[in-house]
Amino acid sequence: MEALIAELEQANLGKLLYDEPLTKHTTWKIGGPADLLILPAGKEQLIAIVKLLIKHGQSWTNLGRGSNMLVGDKGIRGIVIKPANGLDYVRFEGATAIAGASYSFIKLSVMAGKQGLTGLEFAGGIPGTVGGAVYMNAGAHGSDVSRIFKYADIVLETGELVRYGAEEMRFEYRHSALHEMKGLVVEAAFELAEGDRMEIASAMASYKERRLRTQPLQLAVAGSVFRNPPGDYAARLIEEAGLKGFRIGEAQVSEMHANFIVNTGQATARDVLALMSHIQSTVEQRFGVKLVPEVLVVGER
Repeated sequence: MEALIAELEQANLGKLLYDEPLTKHTTWKIGGPADLLILPAGKEQLIAIVKLLIKHGQSWTNLGRGSNMLVGDKGIRGIVIKPANGLDYVRFEGATAIAGASYSFIKLSVMAGKQGLTGLEFAGGIPGTVGGAVYMNAGAHGSDVSRIFKYADIVLETGELVRYGAEEMRFEYRHSALHEMKGLVVEAAFELAEGDRMEIASAMASYKERRLRTQPLQLAVAGSVFRNPPGDYAARLIEEAGLKGFRIGEAQVSEMHANFIVNTGQATARDVLALMSHIQSTVEQRFGVKLVPEVLVVGER
């Protein structure tokens, strides 16, 4: 590791943060430190970082905005890569929106609307990055990334930069090929369509109002904790099981939306995992349905 760090520091490929608390980098504000958090300065720097890690036999963990991730209380050993300012951009080529991995997915929907392009309205309340949205096939309001996805440029664990289309991404509900392979999204392109600016703005305002009214977004939360089972909603099952407001430690099932867990103060990953387990067992006992987590659990517990 020392030789790797020496090369990284000499190459000046981005910011290096040692023993960095990941509470600062997740929306749940939970998680121990990363041994080394790397913030690449740009696309070429990200590729160079991956190649250096391969050279030194080091694996890594991907981190976006941390809006769909639970980091263990002991943190993450080794390297964490978080695409930062150098990958925070968007450009439009006709009806195609091309954005860097760290660009806000919400902001992308807003910018597309200002261009008079429709197709991204569903993203107006999804609190993550473009890279994370592609990874998770993020969606809401009956649509998702797969409906508008054109391609993504991805750095593989070999250091090779490839361009994957929709077929290679193998999108499913809250799932993509990146779940089975080691790769970092560098940028992604979305195929939109010309629309009426007023109608787009109206739809986005409606979605935003609904989210603010039904989801505890002003608190320390991740996204939806569990996937919706086929033909049903996780939130309905959790609420029907009488678990709204139930808490373990300082982790609580939201009173506003049952598929959100709120960090009420100093919740630990252990609190959240215990609460998730209790929700799963209670719902399965009551309804015979095994809820599958949507949040990613990483790091040491």
